[in-house]
Amino acid sequence: MDTLECHHGIACSETSLRSLAVEHEGFDRQNAKTNEESKTSRTNNFADKLPAVGWSLFFIWVGIALLMKVRGGVGLLGVGIITLGMQAARMYLNLKLEVFWVIIGALFVAGGLWGLFAPKLPLVPILLIVAGSALFVSAVMRKA
Repeated sequence: MDTLECHHGIACSETSLRSLAVEHEGFDRQNAKTNEESKTSRTNNFADKLPAVGWSLFFIWVGIALLMKVRGGVGLLGVGIITLGMQAARMYLNLKLEVFWVIIGALFVAGGLWGLFAPKLPLVPILLIVAGSALFVSAVMRKA
């Protein structure tokens, strides 16, 4: 049996070194699995709190907007950004994106920008035309 010098000058056999390596590899796998489970648990824990965080940001923003008497466009823009930000957080946490809230957030952002820049065209008819066109295209493109 070959004897090698191991840790701190202690003589070790090659077989004992191999068994230590195998044990160490098993420990590393178990440790990695535990770390991954812990990370998943923390992510799921935060994901459960995400709706409450979103609603709290919404109420804080509306309160600030009312106290500061900001223009309607700024208020809508803030609500849209919060709504879209919550969906971005869902994507970051590998949760399913809620398309409804993405659309609502985009509408709030559009309404906010419309209010800020005050173009001569009315917003609602344009949104109705866009929505109708989108429905028409999706119906035509859908396979039976």
